[in-house]
Amino acid sequence: MGDTLRLAVGVMGNAASMLLFSAPILTFYRIIRKKSTEEFSCVPYIIALLNCLLYTWYGLPVVSYRWENFPVVTINGLGILLEFSFIFIYFWFTSARGKIKVAITVIPVILVFCITAAISAFALNDHHHRKIFVGSVALVASVAMYGSPLVVVVSHLHLFLPHHIQPKLKAKEPYLKHKQICEINLAS
Repeated sequence: MGDTLRLAVGVMGNAASMLLFSAPILTFYRIIRKKSTEEFSCVPYIIALLNCLLYTWYGLPVVSYRWENFPVVTINGLGILLEFSFIFIYFWFTSARGKIKVAITVIPVILVFCITAAISAFALNDHHHRKIFVGSVALVASVAMYGSPLVVVVSHLHLFLPHHIQPKLKAKEPYLKHKQICEINLAS
């Protein structure tokens, strides 16, 4: 009964994750059709790539006990392919300055994954500690993945705010652009 329930929940989770990972397809269809990234941000896709890399590593027998997390490996492996494709399309159609920004963002993400994989494979001796370590890093990446669209929301927030709040946001706009901070103090 336990294995059947685990498999059923795994299949439902994979279906939900597939919908999540494939959601940007229409956005990238638009980018390809217009041959421009317009004002889209690549940050959510780069963070999603980190999330998929970490959870794929988490599900592999190096970290988990045998193939106990096989559904995690399958869906996040597919997520890696999709997110990498999205980043490649974005990189192809963005400006030269945008390409530099993408590279500057992707390189630390790959380094975080490589360091996490190296520590878990070589410094930790048992599956329990590996799962805790990789799972903790992956949890932080998951929170970042679901929070990363806020980078886009903050940059376009003035379009949806009431008119009496917009001047306060405009006054803080130079600070937000230079400091890359997603916090706005509307009380001041």
